[in-house]
Amino acid sequence: MSKRYRHLAHYYDAEYEHLRMLHEDTPFMLEHMPKRSQRVLELCAGTGRAAIPLAQAGHRVCAVDYAADMLEIARQKRAACGLSDKRLQLVQADVLKLKVREKFDWICVLFNTFLSFTTLDEQDKFFQTVVRHLKPHGKFWIDIFNPDLTLIAESKLTNLEPTSFYVPALGRSVSRLTDIHRTGPQTEHVIFRYTWFNEMGREKNESVAFDLTFLFSRELQLLLERNGLKIEYLWGNYDGSEPRANSPRIIAQCCRM
Repeated sequence: MSKRYRHLAHYYDAEYEHLRMLHEDTPFMLEHMPKRSQRVLELCAGTGRAAIPLAQAGHRVCAVDYAADMLEIARQKRAACGLSDKRLQLVQADVLKLKVREKFDWICVLFNTFLSFTTLDEQDKFFQTVVRHLKPHGKFWIDIFNPDLTLIAESKLTNLEPTSFYVPALGRSVSRLTDIHRTGPQTEHVIFRYTWFNEMGREKNESVAFDLTFLFSRELQLLLERNGLKIEYLWGNYDGSEPRANSPRIIAQCCRM
């Protein structure tokens, strides 16, 4: 099995707060959901970034992640929002082996998370989890980046996407750089390198590494269909635009075949 995406939980929310897409993806999904309450399963839910607004919109959400520290932050955020466990259930589990014994109106995986499953076997198991938990007329929502051909042509990229963020809980300002090493035709090893200074002014360094794949829309369609799912609607961004070669996103609403 590839090295699964594993983030530093205490950085996660502050690190991605500046990303515009993370303020657009959940509202865009909500626009396409019924207004009446739906039973929603979010896979790889992390700190509850999407699960909380889904629950606040009136839906009953089951949010699953395998990382205990990410879910602990989600619990704290859930309590701060005044949401009950009945409205937002948090479950620690491996999504590839998940058996909740319930079927859902909507299942979603957001923010490129599906791409951390880099092998065909893992991808099939993921979609089998979706089919196993989806109602006959339920919807599956998946959101990944559209590959940038100018980037994937390079075998090694360093010092990408320089960014800085402040972590209130730690009282720490952190800088991050990204390195990418191609490991196969459609796989890459990603390293996030963090730097900060302690109270004595000494530089500190930390890193996290994981494997990632990338897919084109036609490949996604084939993967879905081999597992009994089909695309109903496809968009290239959160403005509802049609997918094009240079679209930033591949956003698909799917149903069972």
